[in-house]
Amino acid sequence: MRPGRGMNGRPAGWRGRLRRYARLPLLSPRQWLRRAVFWLGAVVVALIAIGFAWAANEALALFLRLQHAYPLAVFVVAPAGLAVSVLLTRTVFPGAQGSGIPQTIAALHMHDTHAMDRVLSLKVAFGKIALTLLGLACGASIGREGPTVQIGAAVMHAFGRLLRLPRIDLQRSLVLAGGAAGVAAAFNTPLAGIIFGIEELSHSFEARTSGVVIGAVSLAGITTLALAGNYSYFGTMSAQLGFGAGWIAVVLCAIVGGFAGGGFSQVLISAARGVPGRAGRFVRHHPVGFAALCGLMLALIGVASSGSTYGTGYAEARGLLEGHSDLPASFALFKLLATAISYLSGIPGGIFAPSLAVGAGLGQWLTHLVPGAPSGAMVLLGMVAYFSGATHAPITATVIVMEMTDNQQMTISLLLTALLAFGVSRLVCRRPLYSTLAHRFAVAVGEGARR
Repeated sequence: MRPGRGMNGRPAGWRGRLRRYARLPLLSPRQWLRRAVFWLGAVVVALIAIGFAWAANEALALFLRLQHAYPLAVFVVAPAGLAVSVLLTRTVFPGAQGSGIPQTIAALHMHDTHAMDRVLSLKVAFGKIALTLLGLACGASIGREGPTVQIGAAVMHAFGRLLRLPRIDLQRSLVLAGGAAGVAAAFNTPLAGIIFGIEELSHSFEARTSGVVIGAVSLAGITTLALAGNYSYFGTMSAQLGFGAGWIAVVLCAIVGGFAGGGFSQVLISAARGVPGRAGRFVRHHPVGFAALCGLMLALIGVASSGSTYGTGYAEARGLLEGHSDLPASFALFKLLATAISYLSGIPGGIFAPSLAVGAGLGQWLTHLVPGAPSGAMVLLGMVAYFSGATHAPITATVIVMEMTDNQQMTISLLLTALLAFGVSRLVCRRPLYSTLAHRFAVAVGEGARR
């Protein structure tokens, strides 16, 4: 028997007991260091999300002031801005294009840590912020919420690298937690952040992952609450639906919103596979020129819609919810086209907020077909229907709309609408948008690594 050891071969005396106690999860210094770094990462994600939201509002306000003072300037600013954004994306910040959610999903399924580092580097996160702001300053129909998901995932991934986590599943847990925290902080919707992480990012709920996600979302939510206050994204809505007209409204919004959202997703998926013919060759060989052409189309749509299609669509959606907006019936169609063109141009930017605006426009348009339903309730149903149809995430759509409007009275109506819209959307687009784009992005990254 070795000196200092007991009969069972373990260290004897008080030193041995201290060593055994130090290995307990509650007392381990290494475990507490990991927790501290993880908590710090969640707070940093929330701080970045708050600052990003403020900067996005300022960038859009800058464009709107320019557009109001010089209406024809949009025909120069939009094409030039989108061209510069695509040029920088392809040469300086590869991997920053699009919404950022497909990149995060792709990273969660990667086995190569170096490939994950390229997708979720802090350089890409910085480019995501800067180029999304540039897009908003040029009038693109994009949102900041999707980019915040990739930014949050990148920040937590960076903290994971700092900890030198030994296992890939622990790194994935941090990436998932960062993405979910990004949604929670961007919309101030903690529950939606958790549901989004489960339903859209991971498609599962594992015991190890659940605690990390809930902890990150909770800390991000507390930070947002402390700095931005206890606010609802779209204010407080008290709209309700009666039984008779209410169920007609549910079915009608689900059908229209599901078809429109599914069609939007199918267009983006088809375009990601490649456009055939001469048009496809032009897009592949002249991406910057194509982006400039998209900017010109955005300017034309903006003029035709009296400027209502520029930016995130937040002001337009809130105006429709509150019933004091005079947007024409064509707003939903124009906003859908502007959002699709903005995404297809290849610039960084999300579709969350623009999709909610499109859904709000659809709901307002359908109000005339259901006279007994309140306008605000129809707008809510339109939002959840189109969002669910576009993303194939009905539970996330329900929770996020419910939390953003602080309306629990319509939970059942919203959930039923989202589920029906999801079913209708699958008739048009069989595969979910984000997962399909994530697969193509992962393949592209793998091909780039092999070259």
